[in-house]
Amino acid sequence: MKNDLAQEILLNRTKRVSLFRDLPPNSRGFVLLGLPNAIQRELMKKLNNKEIVQLGDYLDPDEVTDLLQRIPKKRRRRLLKKLGRDIKKKVEFLLKFDSRTAAGLMSLDYIEIRKNKTFEDLSKIIRKHEKRTGKIPTILVVEEGFLVGELPFYTLAISKRNEKINKYIAKVPSVKYDMDENGVISLFKKNPHNKIIVLDSDYSILGVIYSDDILKFIENQSANNLRDFAGISDEEDVLDSAFIKVKNRYKWLIVNLGTAFFAAMIVSLFKETISAFVLLAVYMPIVAGMGGNAGTQTLAVMVRGLALKEVNSKTAKKVILNEVIAGGVNGIINGLLVAGIAVLWNKSPVLGLIIGLAMVINLIIAGFFGAVIPIFMKKMGKDPASSATIFITTATDVFGFFVFLQLATIMYGT
Repeated sequence: MKNDLAQEILLNRTKRVSLFRDLPPNSRGFVLLGLPNAIQRELMKKLNNKEIVQLGDYLDPDEVTDLLQRIPKKRRRRLLKKLGRDIKKKVEFLLKFDSRTAAGLMSLDYIEIRKNKTFEDLSKIIRKHEKRTGKIPTILVVEEGFLVGELPFYTLAISKRNEKINKYIAKVPSVKYDMDENGVISLFKKNPHNKIIVLDSDYSILGVIYSDDILKFIENQSANNLRDFAGISDEEDVLDSAFIKVKNRYKWLIVNLGTAFFAAMIVSLFKETISAFVLLAVYMPIVAGMGGNAGTQTLAVMVRGLALKEVNSKTAKKVILNEVIAGGVNGIINGLLVAGIAVLWNKSPVLGLIIGLAMVINLIIAGFFGAVIPIFMKKMGKDPASSATIFITTATDVFGFFVFLQLATIMYGT
Protein backbone atom coordinates (compact mmCIF):
# COMPACT_ATOMS: atom_id res chain seq x y z
CA MET A 1 0.00 0.00 0.00
CA LYS A 2 2.79 2.41 0.92
CA ASN A 3 4.59 1.56 -2.33
CA ASP A 4 1.43 2.39 -4.31
CA LEU A 5 1.10 5.75 -2.56
CA ALA A 6 4.77 6.53 -3.13
CA GLN A 7 4.41 5.61 -6.80
CA GLU A 8 1.40 7.89 -7.21
CA ILE A 9 3.29 10.82 -5.64
CA LEU A 10 6.30 10.03 -7.81
CA LEU A 11 4.25 10.01 -11.03
CA ASN A 12 2.19 13.15 -10.39
CA ARG A 13 4.72 15.95 -10.38
CA THR A 14 2.17 18.80 -10.44
CA LYS A 15 0.01 17.26 -7.67
CA ARG A 16 2.88 15.86 -5.62
CA VAL A 17 2.46 18.10 -2.55
CA SER A 18 -1.35 17.85 -2.43
CA LEU A 19 -1.22 14.06 -2.79
CA PHE A 20 1.28 13.89 0.04
CA ARG A 21 -0.91 16.06 2.27
CA ASP A 22 -3.90 13.79 1.58
CA LEU A 23 -2.05 10.91 3.27
CA PRO A 24 -2.89 10.04 6.90
CA PRO A 25 -0.37 11.81 9.21
CA ASN A 26 0.97 8.49 10.53
CA SER A 27 1.86 7.33 6.98
CA ARG A 28 3.49 10.47 5.62
CA GLY A 29 6.97 9.99 7.06
CA PHE A 30 7.25 6.36 5.91
CA VAL A 31 6.06 7.21 2.38
CA LEU A 32 8.47 10.17 2.25
CA LEU A 33 11.43 7.98 3.24
CA GLY A 34 10.58 5.62 0.37
CA LEU A 35 10.89 8.38 -2.25
CA PRO A 36 14.10 9.37 -4.09
CA ASN A 37 16.33 11.91 -2.32
CA ALA A 38 15.58 14.67 -4.83
CA ILE A 39 11.81 14.34 -4.26
CA GLN A 40 12.33 14.18 -0.49
CA ARG A 41 14.14 17.52 -0.70
CA GLU A 42 11.40 18.98 -2.91
CA LEU A 43 8.60 17.97 -0.52
CA MET A 44 10.53 19.03 2.60
CA LYS A 45 11.02 22.45 1.02
CA LYS A 46 7.29 22.88 0.34
CA LEU A 47 5.93 21.49 3.62
CA ASN A 48 5.43 23.98 6.44
CA ASN A 49 7.27 23.65 9.76
CA LYS A 50 4.25 22.22 11.59
CA GLU A 51 3.89 19.43 9.00
CA ILE A 52 7.58 18.51 9.24
CA VAL A 53 7.48 18.45 13.05
CA GLN A 54 4.43 16.17 12.85
CA LEU A 55 6.48 13.65 10.85
CA GLY A 56 8.69 13.20 13.92
CA ASP A 57 5.75 11.92 15.96
CA TYR A 58 5.76 8.65 14.00
CA LEU A 59 9.40 8.14 12.98
CA ASP A 60 12.56 6.98 14.75
CA PRO A 61 15.13 9.67 15.62
CA ASP A 62 17.56 8.38 12.95
CA GLU A 63 14.81 8.63 10.31
CA VAL A 64 13.92 12.17 11.41
CA THR A 65 17.63 13.01 11.21
CA ASP A 66 17.80 11.70 7.63
CA LEU A 67 14.88 13.94 6.63
CA LEU A 68 16.22 17.04 8.40
CA GLN A 69 19.48 16.65 6.51
CA ARG A 70 17.49 17.39 3.33
CA ILE A 71 16.81 20.99 4.36
CA PRO A 72 19.06 24.07 4.89
CA LYS A 73 20.79 24.38 8.28
CA LYS A 74 19.04 27.63 9.19
CA ARG A 75 15.58 26.12 8.86
CA ARG A 76 16.79 22.91 10.48
CA ARG A 77 17.75 24.82 13.66
CA ARG A 78 14.26 26.37 13.83
CA LEU A 79 12.61 22.97 13.44
CA LEU A 80 14.76 21.35 16.12
CA LYS A 81 13.36 23.79 18.68
CA LYS A 82 9.83 22.61 17.88
CA LEU A 83 10.49 18.86 18.27
CA GLY A 84 9.49 17.00 21.44
CA ARG A 85 12.13 17.01 24.16
CA ASP A 86 13.06 13.32 23.94
CA ILE A 87 13.33 13.12 20.14
CA LYS A 88 14.98 16.55 19.95
CA LYS A 89 17.83 15.40 22.18
CA LYS A 90 18.45 12.29 20.08
CA VAL A 91 18.21 14.10 16.73
CA GLU A 92 20.61 16.82 17.89
CA PHE A 93 23.01 14.08 18.95
CA LEU A 94 22.79 12.30 15.57
CA LEU A 95 23.17 15.54 13.59
CA LYS A 96 26.61 16.07 15.16
CA PHE A 97 28.05 13.27 13.04
CA ASP A 98 29.02 13.19 9.38
CA SER A 99 26.17 11.53 7.48
CA ARG A 100 28.70 9.55 5.41
CA THR A 101 30.28 7.77 8.40
CA ALA A 102 29.28 4.86 10.62
CA ALA A 103 27.74 7.30 13.12
CA GLY A 104 25.69 8.83 10.32
CA LEU A 105 24.14 5.42 9.57
CA MET A 106 23.40 4.38 13.15
CA SER A 107 20.18 4.11 15.13
CA LEU A 108 19.72 4.72 18.87
CA ASP A 109 17.23 1.89 19.33
CA TYR A 110 19.16 -0.22 21.85
CA ILE A 111 19.54 -0.79 25.58
CA GLU A 112 22.61 -1.62 27.67
CA ILE A 113 22.70 -4.18 30.49
CA ARG A 114 25.57 -5.35 32.66
CA LYS A 115 26.66 -8.98 32.18
CA ASN A 116 26.00 -9.96 35.82
CA LYS A 117 22.28 -9.05 35.64
CA THR A 118 19.42 -11.56 35.52
CA PHE A 119 16.68 -11.97 32.93
CA GLU A 120 14.22 -10.51 35.44
CA ASP A 121 16.31 -7.32 35.53
CA LEU A 122 16.42 -7.35 31.73
CA SER A 123 12.62 -7.69 31.41
CA LYS A 124 12.13 -4.55 33.51
CA ILE A 125 14.55 -2.55 31.32
CA ILE A 126 12.87 -3.76 28.11
CA ARG A 127 9.36 -2.90 29.38
CA LYS A 128 10.55 0.57 30.35
CA HIS A 129 12.14 1.11 26.90
CA GLU A 130 9.12 -0.25 25.04
CA LYS A 131 6.75 1.95 27.04
CA ARG A 132 8.82 5.03 26.21
CA THR A 133 9.52 4.30 22.51
CA GLY A 134 6.95 1.70 21.45
CA LYS A 135 9.79 -0.45 20.07
CA ILE A 136 11.62 -3.61 21.09
CA PRO A 137 15.33 -2.72 21.36
CA THR A 138 18.59 -4.46 20.57
CA ILE A 139 20.08 -5.78 23.82
CA LEU A 140 23.76 -4.97 24.25
CA VAL A 141 25.72 -6.45 27.15
CA VAL A 142 28.39 -4.27 28.77
CA GLU A 143 31.04 -4.58 31.45
CA GLU A 144 32.34 -1.38 33.05
CA GLY A 145 30.72 0.55 30.22
CA PHE A 146 32.42 -1.37 27.39
CA LEU A 147 30.73 -3.66 24.85
CA VAL A 148 30.91 -7.37 25.64
CA GLY A 149 28.42 -8.64 23.07
CA GLU A 150 24.75 -8.95 22.18
CA LEU A 151 22.00 -10.87 23.90
CA PRO A 152 19.78 -12.54 21.24
CA PHE A 153 16.13 -11.75 21.90
CA TYR A 154 15.04 -15.39 21.72
CA THR A 155 16.94 -16.09 24.98
CA LEU A 156 14.12 -14.36 26.85
CA ALA A 157 11.86 -17.27 25.93
CA ILE A 158 14.23 -20.10 26.90
CA SER A 159 15.74 -18.72 30.12
CA LYS A 160 14.59 -18.60 33.73
CA ARG A 161 13.76 -15.28 35.38
CA ASN A 162 16.46 -15.55 38.06
CA GLU A 163 19.09 -16.84 35.62
CA LYS A 164 22.04 -14.59 34.77
CA ILE A 165 22.40 -13.42 31.19
CA ASN A 166 26.17 -13.88 30.85
CA LYS A 167 26.08 -17.45 29.46
CA TYR A 168 23.87 -16.39 26.53
CA ILE A 169 26.05 -13.53 25.25
CA ALA A 170 26.81 -13.65 21.51
CA LYS A 171 29.59 -11.83 19.66
CA VAL A 172 28.64 -8.84 17.52
CA PRO A 173 30.88 -6.82 15.12
CA SER A 174 31.73 -3.23 15.99
CA VAL A 175 33.28 -0.19 14.26
CA LYS A 176 34.57 3.22 15.31
CA TYR A 177 32.13 6.10 14.80
CA ASP A 178 34.27 7.82 12.14
CA MET A 179 34.69 4.83 9.80
CA ASP A 180 33.42 5.88 6.39
CA GLU A 181 30.34 4.27 4.91
CA ASN A 182 32.33 2.19 2.41
CA GLY A 183 34.34 0.70 5.26
CA VAL A 184 31.09 -0.21 7.02
CA ILE A 185 29.76 -1.88 3.86
CA SER A 186 33.01 -3.80 3.43
CA LEU A 187 32.82 -5.06 7.04
CA PHE A 188 29.16 -6.00 6.58
CA LYS A 189 30.01 -8.06 3.47
CA LYS A 190 32.94 -9.83 5.13
CA ASN A 191 31.06 -10.52 8.39
CA PRO A 192 27.38 -11.07 7.54
CA HIS A 193 25.35 -10.08 10.58
CA ASN A 194 22.06 -8.32 11.12
CA LYS A 195 23.72 -5.43 12.94
CA ILE A 196 27.01 -3.61 13.63
CA ILE A 197 27.68 -1.67 16.84
CA VAL A 198 29.13 1.86 16.58
CA LEU A 199 31.70 2.84 19.22
CA ASP A 200 32.97 6.26 20.29
CA SER A 201 36.67 7.17 20.44
CA ASP A 202 36.74 5.92 24.06
CA TYR A 203 35.09 2.62 22.95
CA SER A 204 31.79 3.37 24.65
CA ILE A 205 28.65 2.49 22.70
CA LEU A 206 27.14 5.19 20.47
CA GLY A 207 24.53 3.32 18.44
CA VAL A 208 23.59 0.39 16.21
CA ILE A 209 23.66 0.05 12.43
CA TYR A 210 21.01 -2.40 11.25
CA SER A 211 21.35 -4.50 8.10
CA ASP A 212 18.29 -2.96 6.44
CA ASP A 213 19.89 0.51 6.75
CA ILE A 214 23.11 -0.80 5.16
CA LEU A 215 21.20 -2.50 2.33
CA LYS A 216 19.23 0.69 1.71
CA PHE A 217 22.47 2.65 1.50
CA ILE A 218 24.00 0.09 -0.92
CA GLU A 219 20.94 0.45 -3.17
CA ASN A 220 21.26 4.25 -3.16
CA GLN A 221 25.01 4.00 -3.80
CA SER A 222 24.42 1.70 -6.79
CA ALA A 223 21.90 4.14 -8.25
CA ASN A 224 24.30 7.06 -7.73
CA ASN A 225 27.12 5.14 -9.42
CA LEU A 226 24.91 4.53 -12.44
CA ARG A 227 24.16 8.26 -12.63
CA ASP A 228 27.85 9.09 -12.28
CA PHE A 229 28.86 6.72 -15.07
CA ALA A 230 26.38 8.41 -17.39
CA GLY A 231 27.25 11.97 -16.35
CA ILE A 232 23.73 12.62 -15.04
CA SER A 233 22.92 14.99 -12.17
CA ASP A 234 21.88 13.50 -8.82
CA GLU A 235 18.93 15.88 -8.93
CA GLU A 236 17.51 14.37 -12.11
CA ASP A 237 14.50 12.09 -11.86
CA VAL A 238 13.27 9.69 -14.54
CA LEU A 239 9.94 11.56 -14.72
CA ASP A 240 11.42 15.07 -14.98
CA SER A 241 10.42 17.32 -17.86
CA ALA A 242 12.49 17.49 -21.05
CA PHE A 243 13.72 20.96 -20.06
CA ILE A 244 15.13 19.73 -16.71
CA LYS A 245 16.78 16.76 -18.44
CA VAL A 246 18.44 19.09 -20.96
CA LYS A 247 19.60 21.41 -18.16
CA ASN A 248 21.19 18.53 -16.23
CA ARG A 249 22.92 16.88 -19.20
CA TYR A 250 23.98 19.45 -21.79
CA LYS A 251 27.31 20.40 -20.15
CA TRP A 252 28.66 16.86 -20.18
CA LEU A 253 27.43 16.37 -23.74
CA ILE A 254 29.31 19.51 -24.80
CA VAL A 255 32.45 18.12 -23.13
CA ASN A 256 31.86 14.88 -25.01
CA LEU A 257 31.41 16.83 -28.25
CA GLY A 258 34.77 18.53 -27.69
CA THR A 259 36.51 15.19 -27.16
CA ALA A 260 34.79 13.81 -30.27
CA PHE A 261 36.25 16.68 -32.33
CA PHE A 262 39.66 15.82 -30.93
CA ALA A 263 39.28 12.25 -32.17
CA ALA A 264 38.06 13.58 -35.54
CA MET A 265 41.18 15.77 -35.76
CA ILE A 266 43.36 12.67 -35.35
CA VAL A 267 41.48 10.96 -38.19
CA SER A 268 41.92 14.04 -40.43
CA LEU A 269 45.70 13.66 -40.15
CA PHE A 270 45.38 10.42 -42.14
CA LYS A 271 42.89 11.51 -44.80
CA GLU A 272 45.28 10.54 -47.61
CA THR A 273 45.64 7.01 -46.25
CA ILE A 274 41.84 6.68 -45.86
CA SER A 275 41.28 8.07 -49.37
CA ALA A 276 43.70 5.52 -50.83
CA PHE A 277 42.24 2.61 -48.84
CA VAL A 278 38.55 3.36 -48.21
CA LEU A 279 38.09 -0.07 -46.62
CA LEU A 280 39.89 1.25 -43.53
CA ALA A 281 36.84 3.37 -42.69
CA VAL A 282 34.77 0.19 -42.26
CA TYR A 283 37.02 -1.14 -39.49
CA MET A 284 37.79 2.11 -37.63
CA PRO A 285 34.59 2.06 -35.50
CA ILE A 286 35.31 -1.57 -34.53
CA VAL A 287 38.76 -0.76 -33.11
CA ALA A 288 37.53 2.35 -31.26
CA GLY A 289 34.30 0.73 -30.01
CA MET A 290 36.04 -2.35 -28.60
CA GLY A 291 38.54 -0.12 -26.82
CA GLY A 292 35.73 1.96 -25.27
CA ASN A 293 33.89 -1.15 -24.07
CA ALA A 294 37.05 -2.67 -22.57
CA GLY A 295 37.91 0.62 -20.84
CA THR A 296 34.43 0.88 -19.31
CA GLN A 297 34.69 -2.70 -17.99
CA THR A 298 37.99 -1.82 -16.29
CA LEU A 299 36.50 1.40 -14.92
CA ALA A 300 33.59 -0.48 -13.31
CA VAL A 301 35.98 -2.86 -11.54
CA MET A 302 38.26 0.00 -10.41
CA VAL A 303 35.43 2.14 -9.01
CA ARG A 304 34.22 -0.82 -6.97
CA GLY A 305 37.78 -1.53 -5.78
CA LEU A 306 38.29 2.09 -4.73
CA ALA A 307 34.93 2.17 -2.95
CA LEU A 308 35.79 -0.96 -0.95
CA LYS A 309 39.37 0.29 -0.34
CA GLU A 310 40.82 -2.71 -2.18
CA VAL A 311 42.79 -0.29 -4.38
CA ASN A 312 45.32 1.88 -2.54
CA SER A 313 48.89 3.15 -2.89
CA LYS A 314 50.28 -0.32 -2.14
CA THR A 315 48.09 -2.25 -4.60
CA ALA A 316 47.69 0.36 -7.37
CA LYS A 317 50.72 -0.69 -9.47
CA LYS A 318 49.75 -4.36 -9.36
CA VAL A 319 46.13 -3.56 -10.22
CA ILE A 320 47.13 -1.38 -13.19
CA LEU A 321 49.58 -4.04 -14.46
CA ASN A 322 46.90 -6.76 -14.17
CA GLU A 323 44.43 -4.64 -16.14
CA VAL A 324 47.02 -3.92 -18.85
CA ILE A 325 47.86 -7.64 -19.13
CA ALA A 326 44.16 -8.54 -19.23
CA GLY A 327 43.67 -5.93 -21.94
CA GLY A 328 46.53 -7.41 -23.94
CA VAL A 329 45.20 -10.98 -23.71
CA ASN A 330 41.67 -9.88 -24.63
CA GLY A 331 43.20 -7.86 -27.46
CA ILE A 332 44.96 -10.95 -28.84
CA ILE A 333 41.73 -13.01 -28.67
CA ASN A 334 39.58 -10.35 -30.34
CA GLY A 335 42.40 -9.29 -32.69
CA LEU A 336 42.74 -12.81 -34.05
CA LEU A 337 38.98 -13.01 -34.62
CA VAL A 338 38.68 -9.68 -36.44
CA ALA A 339 41.89 -10.32 -38.40
CA GLY A 340 40.48 -13.66 -39.57
CA ILE A 341 37.26 -11.97 -40.66
CA ALA A 342 39.21 -9.30 -42.57
CA VAL A 343 41.32 -11.94 -44.37
CA LEU A 344 38.31 -14.11 -45.31
CA TRP A 345 35.92 -11.26 -46.16
CA ASN A 346 38.25 -8.80 -47.84
CA LYS A 347 40.94 -11.21 -49.04
CA SER A 348 43.60 -8.95 -47.48
CA PRO A 349 46.18 -10.48 -45.09
CA VAL A 350 47.78 -7.04 -44.67
CA LEU A 351 44.48 -5.50 -43.54
CA GLY A 352 44.00 -8.44 -41.16
CA LEU A 353 47.43 -7.85 -39.65
CA ILE A 354 46.80 -4.09 -39.28
CA ILE A 355 43.46 -4.43 -37.55
CA GLY A 356 44.67 -7.35 -35.39
CA LEU A 357 47.66 -5.38 -34.09
CA ALA A 358 45.55 -2.24 -33.61
CA MET A 359 43.03 -4.23 -31.56
CA VAL A 360 45.75 -5.62 -29.26
CA ILE A 361 47.35 -2.20 -28.72
CA ASN A 362 44.03 -0.38 -28.16
CA LEU A 363 42.80 -2.90 -25.57
CA ILE A 364 46.10 -2.54 -23.70
CA ILE A 365 45.55 1.24 -23.80
CA ALA A 366 41.95 0.73 -22.58
CA GLY A 367 43.16 -1.36 -19.63
CA PHE A 368 45.75 1.26 -18.71
CA PHE A 369 43.48 4.33 -18.89
CA GLY A 370 40.50 2.47 -17.40
CA ALA A 371 42.64 1.77 -14.32
CA VAL A 372 44.61 5.04 -14.11
CA ILE A 373 41.81 7.60 -14.64
CA PRO A 374 39.68 6.63 -11.59
CA ILE A 375 42.82 6.45 -9.38
CA PHE A 376 43.87 9.91 -10.60
CA MET A 377 40.39 11.35 -9.97
CA LYS A 378 40.37 9.87 -6.47
CA LYS A 379 43.76 11.46 -5.74
CA MET A 380 42.44 14.82 -6.94
CA GLY A 381 39.57 14.52 -4.46
CA LYS A 382 36.97 13.92 -7.17
CA ASP A 383 34.38 11.16 -7.43
CA PRO A 384 36.20 8.43 -9.43
CA ALA A 385 32.96 7.42 -11.16
CA SER A 386 31.90 10.91 -12.25
CA SER A 387 31.71 10.84 -16.04
CA ALA A 388 35.09 9.06 -16.26
CA THR A 389 33.69 7.13 -19.22
CA ILE A 390 33.98 10.32 -21.30
CA PHE A 391 37.73 10.53 -20.70
CA ILE A 392 38.29 6.81 -21.16
CA THR A 393 36.38 6.61 -24.44
CA THR A 394 38.27 9.71 -25.62
CA ALA A 395 41.59 7.99 -24.90
CA THR A 396 40.58 4.78 -26.64
CA ASP A 397 39.10 6.64 -29.63
CA VAL A 398 42.12 8.91 -30.09
CA PHE A 399 44.79 6.23 -29.59
CA GLY A 400 42.71 3.59 -31.38
CA PHE A 401 42.31 5.71 -34.50
CA PHE A 402 45.93 6.86 -34.38
CA VAL A 403 47.42 3.36 -33.98
CA PHE A 404 45.14 1.82 -36.62
CA LEU A 405 45.73 4.52 -39.23
CA GLN A 406 49.46 4.86 -38.46
CA LEU A 407 49.92 1.11 -38.92
CA ALA A 408 48.00 1.33 -42.21
CA THR A 409 50.17 4.24 -43.35
CA ILE A 410 53.37 2.30 -42.59
CA MET A 411 52.27 -1.04 -44.06
CA TYR A 412 50.60 0.34 -47.17
CA GLY A 413 53.47 2.79 -47.66
CA THR A 414 51.26 5.85 -48.25
